[in-house]
Amino acid sequence: MPESVEQWWARRQWSKGVAVPYPIGSYRTDWERYPVLIRQYHPDLNHGITLTQVPPAADVFLVWECDSGHRFVATPEEQRSRPGGTRRRSAWCPQCAEAAAPRPVRMPEPDAGVHSCGHARDLRRIENDPHDDRCYLCRRLDRESLTREQLVTMAAPGSRVAVSADNGTATKHSWQCDAGHPSYQASIERILGGKRCPICRHARGGADAVAVGDAFVSRWAPVPASAAEPELKRRLAERLDLDLGMNAVRVAKPFHSHLEVWPDILLRELKVAIEYDTTGRHGLEHVGPREASDRRKDRLLRSAGWEVVRVRCGKLQPIGPYDVSAGAVNDGLVDRILSRLGEIRGDLFVAAYLR
Repeated sequence: MPESVEQWWARRQWSKGVAVPYPIGSYRTDWERYPVLIRQYHPDLNHGITLTQVPPAADVFLVWECDSGHRFVATPEEQRSRPGGTRRRSAWCPQCAEAAAPRPVRMPEPDAGVHSCGHARDLRRIENDPHDDRCYLCRRLDRESLTREQLVTMAAPGSRVAVSADNGTATKHSWQCDAGHPSYQASIERILGGKRCPICRHARGGADAVAVGDAFVSRWAPVPASAAEPELKRRLAERLDLDLGMNAVRVAKPFHSHLEVWPDILLRELKVAIEYDTTGRHGLEHVGPREASDRRKDRLLRSAGWEVVRVRCGKLQPIGPYDVSAGAVNDGLVDRILSRLGEIRGDLFVAAYLR
């Protein structure tokens, strides 16, 4: 159970038998990848203990202060996992995050309750049909020729499979399609009418046309996040006679509702993906949960026969065997990447593609 910073420090002093159990700078490498947290932490609010004296895994309550002056208490683990799925700077402060995206207030239905069939009432979605008094969902099930038993067979292992809720509220479940793709927290309405599996729907847009491990041009791929990525791609094109026009690789398992991943640069002939990683404007990119996502992306690429070279900028630490640290895109960085390519595929093989 987390304890106050004073209690935690006193306990560590007693267990280690020294006045300073963690010297200043002990955990500088672990914290320097989080520039926003360094700015939010103040030793005068935490018993005079600096952030570099706090292990990232310590179960201790620390006091933080955001740029707007909000003070709040959180453990190191809570702060390092704070960015979540948003790219707003307010994500680092719970008060700022709540003000930036307030919770919607849902008004009760004018005729809230449960139909005789057990499905929740929703007057906004009931179709006018004088010859059919069934609820909207029952008519949808009949039109799509999906029975309750068929829906149950689509449920993912270990998930809730009840079609309706006893309290009359909307119920969400974990489902899987015929291909075995999970679709977590999908309501019944979303899995009907061809919208059952977002992974299959996205794959039909391109990934289904290629084999696992093949590179292709995907319409789902995002645009470059910064000007550094196109510049690095241009410099590599000047040195290597390769086709750099592909932007996606087909993988065997879903990655964020897609059967494809989108590295920054793809060297198709060498089967090497190059990623350019920075913490971004607000220190949200490639840290915390997003670093875990990067690791999973790399595992999917390696399982498909590819290797990954990540250019880690700023204070980001390498997460793969061939990652390189850099501060800017220049000829020196390109030389280091070419050296990594030689380690991965062999110098003679890479030399055959040099201009």
